[in-house]
Amino acid sequence: QVQLVESGGGLVQAGGSLKLSCAASGRTFSGRRIGWFRQAPGKERDVVATIMWNSGGTYYSDFVKGRFTISKDNAKNTVYLQMNNLKPEDTAVYYCAATSDLANLRVAGAYDYWGQGTQVTVSS
Repeated sequence: QVQLVESGGGLVQAGGSLKLSCAASGRTFSGRRIGWFRQAPGKERDVVATIMWNSGGTYYSDFVKGRFTISKDNAKNTVYLQMNNLKPEDTAVYYCAATSDLANLRVAGAYDYWGQGTQVTVSS
């Protein structure tokens, strides 16, 4: 079992920045892909960015490329999402998730473990 705990959400003005953290306990992230997803009210849960724990390979959705950066700290067993130049349309609950299915990175159903989510609200 892997337990995931997100932190770092909050309220920020458009153009501002936030850094989300996802800490794992129980078992490590080793061998897994870790993804950040987001879900706005009435919308589907969409992938934002992912990182391969072992190789560090990353993926970004088009709507965050150049603004968000996913990274990891092996010693802390933690994954981060640095979000810059935030826009009102980035408002959502952000979730981190982990999977051993390294192929289906955009499919929420492929992820085995989920955090509780953290709210990000961007005001205009």
